[in-house]
Amino acid sequence: MDPRRACWESSSEDVTRALLPVHDDRPTRARCCSGLGAVLAGRYLAVASGPAACALICGLVDLGGHPAARNMLGVLAWVFLWWITDAVPLAVASMAPLFLFPAFGISSSDAVAKAYMDDVISLVLGSFILALAIEHYSIHRRLALNITALFCGDPVKPHLLLLGICGTTMFISMWIHNTPCTVMMMPVTTGILQRLPRGELEGGSDAREAQRFSKAVVLGVVYASAIGGMATLTGTGVNIILVGMWSSYFPEQRPITFSSWMSFGLPMSLVLFVALWATLCLMYCSKNTGRALSAYLDRSHLRRELSLLGPMAFAEKMVLAVFGGLIVLWITRSLTNDIPGWAVLFDGKVGDGTVTIMMATLLFIIPSGKNDGEKLMDWGKCRKLQWHIILLLGAGFAIADGFKASGLTDILSSGLGFLKGAPALAVAPAVCLFSGLITEFTSDDATTTLVLPLLAELGKSIGVHPLLLMVPGAIGAQLSFLLPTGSPGNVVGFGTGYITIKDMVLTGMPLKVVGVASLTILLPTLGSLVFGMA
Repeated sequence: MDPRRACWESSSEDVTRALLPVHDDRPTRARCCSGLGAVLAGRYLAVASGPAACALICGLVDLGGHPAARNMLGVLAWVFLWWITDAVPLAVASMAPLFLFPAFGISSSDAVAKAYMDDVISLVLGSFILALAIEHYSIHRRLALNITALFCGDPVKPHLLLLGICGTTMFISMWIHNTPCTVMMMPVTTGILQRLPRGELEGGSDAREAQRFSKAVVLGVVYASAIGGMATLTGTGVNIILVGMWSSYFPEQRPITFSSWMSFGLPMSLVLFVALWATLCLMYCSKNTGRALSAYLDRSHLRRELSLLGPMAFAEKMVLAVFGGLIVLWITRSLTNDIPGWAVLFDGKVGDGTVTIMMATLLFIIPSGKNDGEKLMDWGKCRKLQWHIILLLGAGFAIADGFKASGLTDILSSGLGFLKGAPALAVAPAVCLFSGLITEFTSDDATTTLVLPLLAELGKSIGVHPLLLMVPGAIGAQLSFLLPTGSPGNVVGFGTGYITIKDMVLTGMPLKVVGVASLTILLPTLGSLVFGMA
C-alpha cells in the first residue's frame, strides 16, 4: 500500500460514520464518563495546567506595578509545568517562549528567537553531529570492548572489570552528551552481561554473585555517564546552560571557557568517580565474585566480539582524527592570562561553537573510503539529532534573558536582601542540596533553568561572587542519582531490568554526599583560581 495513502486513511474520519446526528440510546452518564476518561487519557488536564497557572499568577499576583515581571512569572510557571508534566513533547514545550514572550509583552519576537541560536548552541549542535558519527561507525563499541578486555583479567578480576567499564563510560561522556553516551554504552554492557544468569535459581550462589555484579555494572554505566558529563562543557546540557546564563547576566565578567571549566570540572569528576568505584566494589563485589564470574565470562569472549568488528577502517580513523583535533582546539583556544590560546589570532571573535561546527563540517567533506562519492557523514545520518535538547537549551537562555528584560531580576534581588551577610561557604552547600533535591523529580536541564536565575540574583543580594552560588546550583542539578525520574540516563538503566529503585537509592546516596562535600572544598579553593573569584 502507498504510505501516503495509509497515512491519509489513518488520519481521516471513519467513512462509515453517519453525517447527521443519530439517536444514541446510551445513558448520558456513561457518555460523560467516557468523555472524562478521554480527557484524562489525552493529558488535557496537564496541558491546561500551564495556561491556568499563568492566568492565576497574572490575575492575582501583584509585584508592585511591574506588569512585565508579573507576566514573566506567569510564563515561567506555564513552561515549567509543561516540562515536568510532559503535557506536550519536551521540544514543543521548549518552543513555547517563542510565542509567549511576545504575546505577554516580555520581549520582541526577534530578541527571543536569537536566544535559540548562539555560540553555545552551536557547540552542542556540532557535538551531537560528531557523536552520531562515532555511533554510526561503532567507535564507542570498539573502545569499550578494548578497554574492558584490557581490565577483565584472567581469571576475571571484578574490581578491575568495573573500573574498565565505568572508566570507559566516563571518558566517552566527557566528549558527548551524557544521555547519548548512556544509550550507546548500555547495549555494549548488557551484551557482556547476557552471558551471566539473570535468575537467582540458575546456579545457586554463583548466580546470585553474578546478579549482584550485573547490578553494579548497570549502575556504574548510568552514574559514570553523569559523572563524566560534569568534566567538560559538552558532557551535559547543565554546563552549557550555566555558561550561557553566566555570559548573559554578567557579560562584563571573565567568560567560562571549555578549558577553564575542565580545569575545575575534571578534578570534581575524578573525586566522584573514585567514590563511585569504591561504592560499587564495597556493595556488590565480594571475595567470591571473581570465581563466580569466571564460570561465565573471560577475556577470550571479549576478544572474540572485538574480532568480529574487524580492523579499524579508514572512515573510523578519520572520525577519530577529526574528533581528536576538535578536543585539541577546545583545550587550547584560551589557556591562561599569561599564555593566550590560538583565539587571540582572531581578536577573540572565535568561540568553542565556531570550531565545533567547522570540524563537524569536515565530516560532510572527507570521503569515507567505502563507496565512490560517499562522505563520512550525510544529512540522512543526522536524522537522530536530539533537537529537543537543543530547543531546551534555547528555552533556558530565553528565560534568562526574559528575567532581565521584564525586570523580574531586580525584584528578586530586592526580595533576597535579607540574606546579606550570610557566609558563602554555608550557602553554597545548601544551594547544592536544594538543587540536588529538585533534580530527582524533574530533568537536570529544567532544574538548572529554573534555579540559576534565582541564584544569580541571590549572589548580588548577599554580596558574594555569583559563581559561588551558580556553580553549586549547576553541580547539584547533575547529582540526580536516587530516582529513575532524575535523568534520561537513569531511565535507560532502570529499563534494563537489572536494577531497582532501592538499588539506586542505596548506591546514589553516598555519591550525593561525596558530591556536596567535594564541591564545598573544591569551589572556594580550586574554583577561586580557575574562575577568578578571589
